[in-house]
Amino acid sequence: MSVLKTLKLSNAAPIATASDPLARARDKLLGSLADQRAFATAVAAGELYTPPKNIVSRKNEAGERVRVEANRRIRKRWFQDGAGTVHFLAYVGGKPLELAKGKQAVEVGSLDKLPSVIDTLIEAVRAGELDAQIATAAEARGLMMAERRKPKAA
Repeated sequence: MSVLKTLKLSNAAPIATASDPLARARDKLLGSLADQRAFATAVAAGELYTPPKNIVSRKNEAGERVRVEANRRIRKRWFQDGAGTVHFLAYVGGKPLELAKGKQAVEVGSLDKLPSVIDTLIEAVRAGELDAQIATAAEARGLMMAERRKPKAA
């Protein structure tokens, strides 16, 4: 009996990753919001937040490429105004996402309410409520990157 006949064979193929710019931007925003939620939860509890490490390629002393862990830097995306009210900003492409016409920040109130506000934003992104704003921001980021790649006229 053949060894292959002992296996259950199928014609399944792996699911393709999202090549859609909107889907990529949405996924990056969801990851960023999850990081901010973990960060805000730790700060509200009075704990020190250490984000998970990335695995990156670096050259060692011998000049060989090796995989090593590197620290991730997470920037705080909330701030307090002069009255002490906490506000939160969601970023796409390095710029604050405009949630409504002319409005980029979400007024949270106090720091202990921030994780639930971020959960609400995550639900809105998953439901597709911010797709138009995310697409606009991703397109603007793409145009900005295209401008950088153009050769400069002499």
